[in-house]
Amino acid sequence: MRRSPLFAALDDEAARTLMGSMVRSRMERGDVLFHEGDQGDKLYVIAEGKIKLGRTSADGRENLLAILGPGEMFGELSLFDPGPRTATATAIAETQILGLSNEQLQQFISGRPHVAGTLLAALARRLRRTNESIADLVFTDVPGRVAKALLDLSRRFGRPVDNGVMVAHDLTQEELAQLVGASRETVNKALADFASRGWLKLEARAVLLQDVERLQRRAR
Repeated sequence: MRRSPLFAALDDEAARTLMGSMVRSRMERGDVLFHEGDQGDKLYVIAEGKIKLGRTSADGRENLLAILGPGEMFGELSLFDPGPRTATATAIAETQILGLSNEQLQQFISGRPHVAGTLLAALARRLRRTNESIADLVFTDVPGRVAKALLDLSRRFGRPVDNGVMVAHDLTQEELAQLVGASRETVNKALADFASRGWLKLEARAVLLQDVERLQRRAR
């Protein structure tokens, strides 16, 4: 939890106080925490597991905005701009989250302005990532976007093994395609090409990265 921007700026006593006021919930894969358009009134921090944030177009197409893991928070936008949720939050693995109402958080940070600054910094980082994703959609081809997405997932969820980096991303092929903004067929073709070159090995909802350097070159 100390990795979360919400707790990183707090001393131990303040962190315990804040955690004690949060409501803990457990979710199974496929459980929806909230839908796009719901009224937002809580901030959430992931204690374990993974959450995907996605949007659905009028014609039913889905796009994944982010995959979040332990220590990461979401829903903080409603604290600064109350209104409908801008995405649907769904568990993609067994997940435990901690929730805090906007009213409770406002009371907590009223005497701790540095916490509000930390939250704003986290929002700025997310905006920067969003801008990078938009640029990738315009300037980077699908294989490049796939390589970049796998590298990002490896930095956050990967673990070193004897022959590479094992990344348990918990995504289906369709979800991975939604994450890079391409069709499943095109993404599968890129993955098959990477596998044939010996850069990676596909596993069930996971991937073994065997040549990170080549993937980094392809992601540029």
